[in-house]
Amino acid sequence: MSRRIAVVGAGMAAARFAERFHALGGEAEVTLYGAEPRAPYNRVLLADVLTGRYDAEAITLPSGDAALRVGAEVGSLDTAARTLRLVGGEQQSYDQLVLATGANPVLPPIRGLRREPGGLKAGVHALRTVSDCRQLAEHAARARRAVVVGGGVLGVSAARALAALGLPVEIVHQGPQLIERQLDEQAGRALQGGLARLGVVTYCGNRARAVRGAERVTGVELAGGYLLETDLVVLACGVRPRTGLAHSAGLLVRTGVLVDDRLAASAADTYAIGDCAEHRGVVHGLAGPAWEQADVLAARLSGADPDAVFTGSRPLARLSAGPLEYAAFGEVADEGPGLDVLRLTDATRGSYKKLVLRGDRLVGGILLGDLATVGAFTRAYERDDPLPREPLHLLTTLGAF
Repeated sequence: MSRRIAVVGAGMAAARFAERFHALGGEAEVTLYGAEPRAPYNRVLLADVLTGRYDAEAITLPSGDAALRVGAEVGSLDTAARTLRLVGGEQQSYDQLVLATGANPVLPPIRGLRREPGGLKAGVHALRTVSDCRQLAEHAARARRAVVVGGGVLGVSAARALAALGLPVEIVHQGPQLIERQLDEQAGRALQGGLARLGVVTYCGNRARAVRGAERVTGVELAGGYLLETDLVVLACGVRPRTGLAHSAGLLVRTGVLVDDRLAASAADTYAIGDCAEHRGVVHGLAGPAWEQADVLAARLSGADPDAVFTGSRPLARLSAGPLEYAAFGEVADEGPGLDVLRLTDATRGSYKKLVLRGDRLVGGILLGDLATVGAFTRAYERDDPLPREPLHLLTTLGAF
């Protein structure tokens, strides 16, 4: 009998693993079990589906020759017997198991978020799936105002998309600036200014305390008592690794499913990749590292490179949102031992560029509003080669300033 590889999850990491496994000549029956009733797709582009830039089918991802079991949620695992059971009761055997269960949106502790007896109050949305996107688009078409709770990458993307649909939008963000995990203070201010030009008002350093309205949302109350009137709320407060299956199966779980450099979990022939995996204490939560993990595991299990290992990632975080494009990576703080900073700003164009150097090595940087040099930027960071004495070419092309 042919070797059977069961992949629990049918998201971006799962699709990448399946596609690369077969591209590398792997010989096995690979089956993807996805809870959603559709083929794998690129979640990064959901905001562009919301605006109508892409049709939902256009963001579908290839998955090689894998068998797709859509609408087939896995309810339990027995890693000793090497079986999985679907929620409907069907049981399947496997030889090797790949957990690619992804993550769930975090629902913040806001009063009035849910309606009785359960579920989110009418007008309140998360944005994690194509189904979420469709429901949000339908509501946005008849809404008057929108509030986005959370000013990270997803929150900014959602706010920009809703503004493009013609809605007045307000962002409520607890952090001191937008996308503080990836941008410095100046870049955050520049991004906030770019959003303002699109009609998006930002309230940083503020916390949403309550959602007003009995059956439908009518407003969002801030911690200071100020009320934002709205009939549409988008929750963009981050994600949490989906680890319930792994935990119930007795696998070691901390924040995510614990894996080693082989991406192996704590049971034989069991692996984890993507948003659900925790490697060397890190859950990356980004598409780039998830695909890198999928590539490594595909090389191992296909036999193309049985000794391939994942030792970490140097991810480039990127937001493609029209005039709000940015790319950021590594250390972006201004202070630190041995750090030198090179910065260029252009207020008229709304662009901000920054290099962070340690000696002759690039250890971090930001491009916002002008990504013309992002290719050279990325190559210099990934290669970790010594830079020339004047690395200005990484920030500007001839005539740009």
